[in-house]
Amino acid sequence: MSAANEAAVAAEHARQAGIDFARLEEWLRERLGEGQLADPDFLTGGTQNVLLGFTWNDDRLIYRGPPVNKRKNSDTIMLREARVLEALAGSRVPHPEFIAVCEDLDVLGNAFFIMRAVDGFNGVSEVPEHVRNDTDWQHAMGLSHARAVAELGNVDYAAVGLTGFGKPDGWLARQPGRWVGQLESYREFDTWEGLDHPGVEAIPAWLNEWTPAEQNTGIIHGDCHAGNVMFKHEAPEVAAIVDWELCTLGDPLLDLGHLLASAHGLQPPGAPGKSEIVAAYGEVSRWDVDDVDFYHVLACFRFGSILEGSTARASAGLAPESVGRRLHERTLSLFDQAMEIIES
Repeated sequence: MSAANEAAVAAEHARQAGIDFARLEEWLRERLGEGQLADPDFLTGGTQNVLLGFTWNDDRLIYRGPPVNKRKNSDTIMLREARVLEALAGSRVPHPEFIAVCEDLDVLGNAFFIMRAVDGFNGVSEVPEHVRNDTDWQHAMGLSHARAVAELGNVDYAAVGLTGFGKPDGWLARQPGRWVGQLESYREFDTWEGLDHPGVEAIPAWLNEWTPAEQNTGIIHGDCHAGNVMFKHEAPEVAAIVDWELCTLGDPLLDLGHLLASAHGLQPPGAPGKSEIVAAYGEVSRWDVDDVDFYHVLACFRFGSILEGSTARASAGLAPESVGRRLHERTLSLFDQAMEIIES
């Protein structure tokens, strides 16, 4: 399926949410004062969550809510995202500005939050022609991305009110078993065929053997690939990191691993190489990056295990079939990538 067709599928998925605009407008007036909801437009990026752009008193805002077919924890995830964005206000981390959150499920049937729209382009699906044709611009974008992620890892989570947001004690040691269990959980879908790859056993065994003795502790975005970044139009710099649903507390170097894992084989011709990404991150980060290969492998295993969940859901008719197929291939690619590092 072409990118355009997948975008159409995602948009239709969002429209099925059936948001009650009148009730949303009433709620917005209670929070933001007088105004009218105008120019509503479902965004095509979200096959998982529902994104609605709209104008409110000449301000462009974004509604973010859970998928049409909610998971058990979808409302909790929305509230966690909102909490993180509110906590990051005033930090050096580029992020969407938090506006308001709704915890009352009686309003629209789900939790949701409102953020200000970001002036920028998506790093994967909306790249302007001048950026596609400029390798120097692409290179600078990649380095800016690494530095922005490093700034997140530098934030003192306790100082910004995120104590209790996760369980950082022993987080690193728990990771291999955590993602083995995630894969096993998909067997609840009888239609899921399972994951036939040698990395299913080899990768967690290697991670258990090579877990660093000391763990860093900070905020993790958890999904910081270029598709979850908005870049500025006027300069090769990050405008905002978006999609914070996997954010938690743990070892921030996982995000460095995700940068490397997500770029592998998918980056534009001018993108910086692995050593340059690690160096750019290290220039800004307060953490030592010597064990980068461990975090790279962990990110591949974690990322692949999460993506395979969409495959399992798609097999049961709970997500678009095209998305399930595409993400299954991505899971296999990530596990291949991890095995290359292990075997080298």
